Amino acid sequence: MTNLTNPTPGQLTDVHDMVVVHRAFRRELALAPRLVREVAPGDVARAAVIAKHIRLALTGLHLHHTGEDLLLWPKLLDRAAPSADLIHRMEEQHHRVEDVVERLPDALDRWEAEARQATGAELAATIEELREALVEHLDDEELHILPLAARHLTPTEWAALGQHGTSEMDKADLPILFGMVLEDATPQERVMMLGSLPIPVQLLLRTVGAWQYRRYVRRVRGA
Repeated sequence: MTNLTNPTPGQLTDVHDMVVVHRAFRRELALAPRLVREVAPGDVARAAVIAKHIRLALTGLHLHHTGEDLLLWPKLLDRAAPSADLIHRMEEQHHRVEDVVERLPDALDRWEAEARQATGAELAATIEELREALVEHLDDEELHILPLAARHLTPTEWAALGQHGTSEMDKADLPILFGMVLEDATPQERVMMLGSLPIPVQLLLRTVGAWQYRRYVRRVRGA
């Protein structure tokens, strides 16, 4: 009989897909401050493009953390008994990230409305603050949390994390958010990330979705 609560002893669940997702957050939050600072004062049309992109990246981050809160932490707390110090540190990091994220909507709105240099500088600095907090958290998560998940969650339970994010996405955003994740993926990682999706969705993302993402990146990055 299949064990539905723990992986087979000695058998690890493949959790590398989260590393691929983290890579996208690292890249987009590194690029965003430069994109904001490059917008000419008063160019509200360009500011709207960049602001929309940043909001989409933040939506992806929200879905990622919500999935962890619902589907990862409760199981690890029940089965893996992480140390109190680790839990405390991860909670502090989450609070720090959330505190910065909560300041971004107002900063984005103010900058998008007028594209003033001062508000752009404030927005870029806030995004850099978010990236610093988030990268610290992602590093710790990859070093300490993913090994626990690999030992204590079944492949089906782990897959539910990705399925949660996909199900909660606005379907119009699906090609762009997946494009962000796949942009720096190796061929093997692309196969892994797409393999969990229904065949028609895979075909869509490999064809029309890939074209939509290339066009989107040119518009956002101006390249």
